[in-house]
Amino acid sequence: MREPFLELIDIGKTYPGVVALDHVSLSVAPGEVIALLGENGAGKSTLMRVLGGVVAPSRGTIRIDGSDRTSYTVTDAIAAGIAFVHQELNLFDNLDVAGNVYIGREPVYGGPLRLIDRTALTAKVRPLIARLGADFEPDTPLAELSLAQRQLVEIIKALSLDARCVIMDEPTSSLTLSETERLMQVIAGLKADGVSVIFITHRLNEVMQCADRAIVLRDGRMVGALARDQLNPAAMIRLMIGRDLRSIYVPPAAPPGGAVLDVVDAVTSTYPGQSVSLQLRRGEILGLAGLVGSGRTELARAIFGVDPLLAGGVHLEGTPIRIATPRTAIDRGIYLVPEDRKGCGLLLDLAIAENISLPDLASHSRFGLVDTASETENADRQRERLNIRTTDVRTTVGTLSGGNQQKVVLAKWLSMRPKVLIFDEPTRGIDVGAKQEIYDMLRRLADSGVAILMISSDMEEVIGVSDRIAVMHEGRISGFLARSEFSEHNVLQLAVGHTI
Repeated sequence: MREPFLELIDIGKTYPGVVALDHVSLSVAPGEVIALLGENGAGKSTLMRVLGGVVAPSRGTIRIDGSDRTSYTVTDAIAAGIAFVHQELNLFDNLDVAGNVYIGREPVYGGPLRLIDRTALTAKVRPLIARLGADFEPDTPLAELSLAQRQLVEIIKALSLDARCVIMDEPTSSLTLSETERLMQVIAGLKADGVSVIFITHRLNEVMQCADRAIVLRDGRMVGALARDQLNPAAMIRLMIGRDLRSIYVPPAAPPGGAVLDVVDAVTSTYPGQSVSLQLRRGEILGLAGLVGSGRTELARAIFGVDPLLAGGVHLEGTPIRIATPRTAIDRGIYLVPEDRKGCGLLLDLAIAENISLPDLASHSRFGLVDTASETENADRQRERLNIRTTDVRTTVGTLSGGNQQKVVLAKWLSMRPKVLIFDEPTRGIDVGAKQEIYDMLRRLADSGVAILMISSDMEEVIGVSDRIAVMHEGRISGFLARSEFSEHNVLQLAVGHTI
C-alpha cells in the first residue's frame, strides 16, 4: 500500500462532561476506500468534522503530506483536497448542475460587471460529469434530478475542488438497489483514479463489497481496524456493539388473533388501474415488500388519510370506515410512523416532551393551556418504556441520534393505545444496535395485541421481522408469503411481478 498522505494521530475531543473522541488515530493512503463504522454516538461524525477542519481537536496531531498542522481550518482541509458529501445534501434546487458545482467559483467575464461565463462553466463541468458516467447535462435543473443523481452532483463538486479524499456520510441510506450499485461503481472509479474515499455506513454488505479496510469506533474510541481479508458481518457487529447480535426473528407469544384492518380493493392515484386488498390481524407483523415505486408508501399514506383513495375502502374490526384525513385515522387508532421522520414525523426544534404530546394535546391541557407537568410526566414514562437515551425530556429532538428520534416518533402513538401501527422504513439511517431495539419493540407491541404493517426495503429486515410478507409490484399485491416460504428469491420474484 502507498504511503498515507493524511494522518490523524492520537486525536481527542472533549465537550463539557463528554469525551467525544479518545486517542483515535487514522491514516489515509491515495486510492484507499475506508469504511467508518460504529453505532450512533460512537464518534464517527466528530472524527470526520475534525478531519474537515470544522471542529478543532482537544489534543493530537493532524499531519498532511508529512507536515504537522498547528492550525487546521475548513479552508485548510479544502486546500488539502478533503471534500464532504453529506447525508443531507447541500445543493440548490433553483440552480442547474453547473451552477451547483461551481457556486461562488463561477468563471466570469465583463471586467467589473463580473458576468458568469456560461460557456466556460459548461466546459469545466462536462468532463467531470463524463468522468462519473452521469446521465445528466451541465444545464439540467437540479430540481429534475433524483436523489442518487444529486449525490453524483455533490461528488462532481468535490472533484472540481481537486479532491484527494471524499468523505461520504450514509451515502446509500435513501437509494434503491440499482442506485446503490451505481454508487459502488463510482467509488471504484474514484479509487482507480487515486482518490481516497471514507464512507460512514450501517450497511455491512456495502463494506464487504467495496472497502479496503474498516475502522470501528465505540464510545469515542477506536476498537478495531479490519483489513480486507478480515471483513465479515459478525466481526464488524461484535466490534460495533461489544457483543454478538442474536437472530432478528422472535416468534410471536401467541398466534395472531382476528382481523383488525381490512384494505378492500383500494385504488391510489399513483396506480389508478390497480387495486390492493390485504388483511392485518391482531398481534401480527405483516411485512410489505417491493421495489421502490411499487406503491407501498402510497398505500400507507392512503390508509392513514394523507392521500385519498380513488376507489375501495378500509374496514376496521369488521366495520367499514371512511378515512378522509390523518385526524380521522388517529381518532380510530390507526397511526403512521413515516419514512421521513425528520420532515414528517418530528418537529426538530421542539422538545421531546412537546413532540410526544402533539397528537393528543387535549389530554395534556387545562383551560386551553398546555399542562407542562402532565406533558413531562407522560414523556418520562415513554422515555423509560422505549429507552430513549436522554436524561431530560425537555431536550430538543434535533439533538438526538437517529435511533432515539425514531423512538420519539413511536412514543407519540404509544401513549394513545394504537390498534394499528404502520411503519414505513422503520430503521432507515439507524445503527445496528438501535435496529435491534426497534425490532424488539415491534415484537412487544405485536404481542400486546397491536396489528403492525411494516414497509421495508431491507431484505434481511423484512424476512427477519415479519410473521407474513405481502409483496407489491406496480400498485398491486403480487403475492403473500407465509413464514415457511420466506426467502430472498421468493420476495424478489414477486417484487418484479413473477410468480413462485
